[in-house]
Amino acid sequence: MPLPKKARAVGFNHVALEVGDIKEALVFYARIFDFKLRSKSENMALIDLGDQFLALQKGRSSPSDNGRHFGLVVDDKDAVRRALAEAGVEVQPGPFLDFWDPWGNRVEIVGYDNIQFSKAPNVLRGMGLTHLSKNAQAIKELAEKGMAPD
Repeated sequence: MPLPKKARAVGFNHVALEVGDIKEALVFYARIFDFKLRSKSENMALIDLGDQFLALQKGRSSPSDNGRHFGLVVDDKDAVRRALAEAGVEVQPGPFLDFWDPWGNRVEIVGYDNIQFSKAPNVLRGMGLTHLSKNAQAIKELAEKGMAPD
């Protein structure tokens, strides 16, 4: 008897971060990023990322993250570095642009140009980001998988 087919993981719909207070979290993240709010309630806020979203959920109860983190893709990594400095947020030492939010969530900032992750052209258009492109290394990595941009 053949084994049942397994589902294939194909991506992320959202990442949920626990924060102490929704209003405070929105103020904090607005100091660093330009974003559109998809929805907000007393206990949750959804930050729109085009065809994905970041969920901020009230109720942080676990200790601060260390190695556990998520990589947030941005259109301008240098702008994030400047905003973090202006907001007085400490960037973690090392080769990456990592920081902790006030609730202990570790965030790694990744430039869109430097990674394999790609938004579909229609999503980029809807987000007003059609100017974004990939660097040579990212294109090479995508081509090796048969996924190079047209």
